[in-house]
Amino acid sequence: MKKLLLLIVVLLAAAFAAFQVPAVQDRLVGAVMKRNMDNRDRQALFADDALRLLVCGSSSPFPSEDRARPCLAVIAGGKYYVVDTGPGSWNRMALLRMPGERIGAVLLTHFHSDHIGDLGEFDMQTWVAGRPGPLPVYGPQGVEKVVAGFNQAYGLDHGYRVAHHGAEMLKPESGVMKPITAGIGEGLQPLFTDGDLRVSIFAVSHAPIHPAVGYRFDYKGRSIVISGDTVKDARVIAASRGVDLLAHEAQNQDMVARLAATAGSLDRPRLRKIFHDIPDYHTSPVEAAEVANEAGVKLLLMYHLTPPPPKALERRFLAGVSDIRPRGVALARDGMLVELPLAGGEPVVSRLR
Repeated sequence: MKKLLLLIVVLLAAAFAAFQVPAVQDRLVGAVMKRNMDNRDRQALFADDALRLLVCGSSSPFPSEDRARPCLAVIAGGKYYVVDTGPGSWNRMALLRMPGERIGAVLLTHFHSDHIGDLGEFDMQTWVAGRPGPLPVYGPQGVEKVVAGFNQAYGLDHGYRVAHHGAEMLKPESGVMKPITAGIGEGLQPLFTDGDLRVSIFAVSHAPIHPAVGYRFDYKGRSIVISGDTVKDARVIAASRGVDLLAHEAQNQDMVARLAATAGSLDRPRLRKIFHDIPDYHTSPVEAAEVANEAGVKLLLMYHLTPPPPKALERRFLAGVSDIRPRGVALARDGMLVELPLAGGEPVVSRLR
């Protein structure tokens, strides 16, 4: 046993010494550079054999070491369509080596900061990656103000980059966002089509935030609904009837109540007020499961997790859910990929690395 421990120590010491050699460091740095820039393996995500959803942000406004704020990317027809661009979500997409030039559009559910914070980065980074034209940004009334603000805020930066790299590479007319304001009526309303992809919009309840919306994606017989922020709402159920995947927000109200109590005990009245207020415009995990059951959804993916649970507390976060929905539930984590094969069958859940 002592000889084995001695051998391990010697090997570790040798490895540490090797890492200090400049030639070894150069090889390691080169390998990391190649790994981080090579996204050729990501092209398989755009094969026309499935409708896919990638989690690029699973948290709520709460700080998290390993979760960006809300961001979901629907992949279909050779492009991806981003629903909400919460802070940290572009960084997550970059770490996942997603090809920026393949972005089709951004769709915003509402205009809380945790849903729009990285909008300027999505525009900038996908433009630099080679996006061929202005970035369409869909949303309810107010999207034109949000887009105008980000276009203005990033305007000087765009000018610097064109001056540095040249207008032939970075076409100025392509480096802006184009807002598209969606009308919202009763029930599902058509938003746009792109080849075989059909996208619809519907209103949800997030008062006093108005308007707030969710989206439905239909592609070659498979379907995804994204709720956005909402309480349990019959309109989400109606929009989700029979879909393969429902991505629904979830807030553990017991944990939030305990946060409010803790803030009070620490004499932090502003935090206590915020924690006290937020339960009335979000959905609990059990309520999200009820929505999925009533809609007949194959897979419920909970995201916009409040508070974002560490892995050890994920089961606690979902307390009570298995009593009413023992199967067909997943808790979102950044990098999670859900694939809905066009040939049929159950959703396939994995994680990109």
